[in-house]
Amino acid sequence: MPVAVEKPPWALIDTVLLDLDGTLLDLAFDNYFWREVIPAAYATSNSLSLDAARARLLPRFRACEGTLEWYSIEYWSRELELDAVTLKRAVADRVGWLPGAQQFLRCVRAAGKRLVLLTNAHPKVLQIKDERTAVTSFLDAAFSSHSFGVPKENATFWEAIREIEPFDHDRTLFVDDSPPVLQAAREAGIRWVYGVRLPSTATTGWASEPRDHGPFPAVDSIAELTPEGPHAAGSPGSQRPEALGPLRPLPRE
Repeated sequence: MPVAVEKPPWALIDTVLLDLDGTLLDLAFDNYFWREVIPAAYATSNSLSLDAARARLLPRFRACEGTLEWYSIEYWSRELELDAVTLKRAVADRVGWLPGAQQFLRCVRAAGKRLVLLTNAHPKVLQIKDERTAVTSFLDAAFSSHSFGVPKENATFWEAIREIEPFDHDRTLFVDDSPPVLQAAREAGIRWVYGVRLPSTATTGWASEPRDHGPFPAVDSIAELTPEGPHAAGSPGSQRPEALGPLRPLPRE
């Protein structure tokens, strides 16, 4: 049984950096799309059985894990000769929040912290999900790793984001469901790093196994980190710094 994890010391945190899929939004959607929708479309396009399509796709997917191409819907559209964006829009009604994520964001905002999204999701996918959830309306800024040419697993990403978001490493919290990304954030100097063990609400079919985050403190849900009470707001000097700029507009198709 996982050990209970203490909440971060909210009075010592000014900036909250957050992952999207599996941290704020339910990874069940992405699992369904890549394990069911894409194999079915590929099977039809190539006159294959569904099992044969999955067998052909799986090694191609695994070969790209951890790279920017792994997260690029444009890359897979070209590689598989499918219109993956249209396919994703067709099932976008399945996009949803993880339990407690919206309340977490509201409480963090009420506590005066700066909220920044750092995602490996392609801008077109982020746009689709934003249309369904309005997730960016909770945020001060949102950045896709595709804008920097490297995924969050890469140290170069953290160097680049630091130039745009001049946060204090010692007063910053980062939450993600990917162990390699958590490691990259720690190596980049982020003081408060937490993992999410249960990125998906699905229990069958396209369910995700609970994530093992090794040395990093981890919670089943980001809701467990929600700040409570007046102590969360910190000192007057730690309030949300409006001077850092508004939310970046998402690229449009």
